[in-house]
Amino acid sequence: MAANQQQHMAHENDSWKKQLNLPTKDSRPQTEDVTATKGNEFEDYFLKRELLMGIFEAGFERPSPIQEESIPIALAGRDILARAKNGTGKTAAFVIPSLEKISLKKNKIQALLLVPTRELALQTAQVCKTLGKHMGVQVMVTTGGTTLKDDIMRLGETVHIVVGTPGRILDLAGKGVANFSECTTFVMDEADKLLSPEFSPIVEQLLTYFPKERQIMLYSATFPLIVKTFKDKHLVKPYEINLMDELTLRGVTQYYAFVEERQKVHCLNTLFSKLQINQSIIFCNSTNRVELLAKKITELGYSCFYSHAKMLQSHRNRVFHDFRNGVCRNLVCSDLLTRGIDIQAVNVVINFDFPKNAETYLHRIGRSGRFGHLGLAINLITYEDRFNLYKIEQELGTEIQAIPPVIDKRLYVAPSALDAQQEMQNQHEEQQKLLHQKQQLQQQQQHQHQQNQHQPQFQHQQQVNHHHHQQQMQYHQYQPHPQQMSHQRPPQQRR
Repeated sequence: MAANQQQHMAHENDSWKKQLNLPTKDSRPQTEDVTATKGNEFEDYFLKRELLMGIFEAGFERPSPIQEESIPIALAGRDILARAKNGTGKTAAFVIPSLEKISLKKNKIQALLLVPTRELALQTAQVCKTLGKHMGVQVMVTTGGTTLKDDIMRLGETVHIVVGTPGRILDLAGKGVANFSECTTFVMDEADKLLSPEFSPIVEQLLTYFPKERQIMLYSATFPLIVKTFKDKHLVKPYEINLMDELTLRGVTQYYAFVEERQKVHCLNTLFSKLQINQSIIFCNSTNRVELLAKKITELGYSCFYSHAKMLQSHRNRVFHDFRNGVCRNLVCSDLLTRGIDIQAVNVVINFDFPKNAETYLHRIGRSGRFGHLGLAINLITYEDRFNLYKIEQELGTEIQAIPPVIDKRLYVAPSALDAQQEMQNQHEEQQKLLHQKQQLQQQQQHQHQQNQHQPQFQHQQQVNHHHHQQQMQYHQYQPHPQQMSHQRPPQQRR
């Protein structure tokens, strides 16, 4: 009886799942970067039902390794120093516990998610809104390049989670517009960048606006020594997670093509014609070269967007939004878009200009092969880049191979897309076959038509002959009988 009751309760508890509006299942294969888990489920963390609904409706099925390691520790309130590869689910690893800990009874900012770039701020805020859509949690995104007035008005209303870039957040805190006195969750994504000399003083100052009892969580793919100094100063017995037994993503195949500077555009054109690109990101080392290359690509007849730091923020947002929605196939950009930007459809990254250091290289190639899927990274290498190539290979412990004449599509194209292409090819062959059959049929009909035109003349001749024979019968008794004539087939029709 008790067992039945328990079973009924479990069944009753699961009935909410049937009401979910789940997305189409992603059938693409995944690498061990995201599949080598302990087998935990999101329900194992005793999360709010509304949060679980958002998680499942976002297409998440079970936690990735970084989420498994991070979520329970974050929920326990400990400081975290987490290192995991690009594209393995780091954002949800801190967004899920941040959402879970929000109390709707308090109309105060309770979590700050700090990121280095405006694009990443917009993306992270969107993840918060998507996962927390059934919770009633108020999320605000704020970055430089927009007017302070809008932020001031927004902060007059209820805000539970703030996502933003360091300069703008400090500005709001300094002016007393944003109140972080009860904000106990402080997350830094791409922490190595946020603790670089460019941002470090701002972050240090920002922390003075937070309560003494706070939880600090740092997430990144690379942790230089700068991070250790910050950790020793501000983190209390941090729980360290390191899922970087190797630095590069397993799903990304890396090649180099040895070219002269003047051959680069021609080489890119060849790649475009030979590769099965879903979407590609092409990196240049300067903003000037970004615009020049985008112009060249457009002249070659390919659709292309570009983005760099000197553009208007509204323009950058538009490009990012449209590219993510698949409006355009190729995006040329500077290192502005190397960090954290997650566009699932990107399966090819091309370093038109080879980066100067291993860290930048790692972040760039991590734009393809997102969440354990397959991707391709192609590097155009000049004579001057050759030492850099060798140095980066050594530092990352990876091998970048010479580009083969034909790249196996199975290395970077999802099987479903390969099947679709095969199906298109089969359809094309089928159409060609039908066309050929149609042409043959037309030829036969034409031939038949010509024969039919010849036929009446022949029948008329036969009748004339028959009449002639009848006349001859009167004079020549030895002629064959007309009855016998009609049974004989004319010579022209004999098979």
